[in-house]
Amino acid sequence: MEKNHETAITQMRKSLEKLGISTQNYNDATLLRFLIARSIDIGKATKMFDEWTRWRDEFVPLGFIPDSEVPDELGDEKMYLQGLSAIGQHPVLMCKASKHFPSKDQLQFKKFVVHLLDKTIASFKDGKEIGNEKLISILDLEKISYKNVDARGFIIGFQFLQAYYPERLAKAYLLNMPWFFVRVWKMISYFLEKATQEKIVIVCNEEQRKDFVYQVGEDALTEDYGGRGKLVLVQDVTVDHFPIPSKK
Repeated sequence: MEKNHETAITQMRKSLEKLGISTQNYNDATLLRFLIARSIDIGKATKMFDEWTRWRDEFVPLGFIPDSEVPDELGDEKMYLQGLSAIGQHPVLMCKASKHFPSKDQLQFKKFVVHLLDKTIASFKDGKEIGNEKLISILDLEKISYKNVDARGFIIGFQFLQAYYPERLAKAYLLNMPWFFVRVWKMISYFLEKATQEKIVIVCNEEQRKDFVYQVGEDALTEDYGGRGKLVLVQDVTVDHFPIPSKK
């Protein structure tokens, strides 16, 4: 860890203690994510961390969102957890957008976002220090129609990532984007921070497709995408240390 990062973490711990927030259950990697998300600004990182702990306590009181609280979203069978990527060893979360429809229950949808992100992060098993795990997201837009378009759902997902899961996204790949979705994506992009936008790749040519397969890896992708793996529904994946606690 860089010396300036160590100093910033120490200062952030002191700032949080002044707010009455104990940091003994949070490792350096966890605090560093918030610092990086706020350009190593101690005050802004402290505020973000404070807001995060308050949100977790209120929105995720159990420390996780159980399957029983998101039955409709899981029932669509649209989300898959594909193991670890070839490059970076990041958990790979995939969505088949043609199976998604705008939710009539926005609270359940928000809980589903948290359920997915927490379970994906908890599936990280390569022994690195808990707190710095990042994920790869894949959105396949093949065969979607207007009834599948959910700009609000997109925005909620990215806003949760930006506000409550800082530095958790390694890369997001958008595949098979139809022409009519381009305008929708431009509108969604308006709500994304620059750092988030830089992690998004719209795969639209052969060179990008080859790099996508190289980065994610053939084991995590099915034959349709140039791999040799199988799709695995997120609810069919057992993660030993999930549910995860809100404090690490």
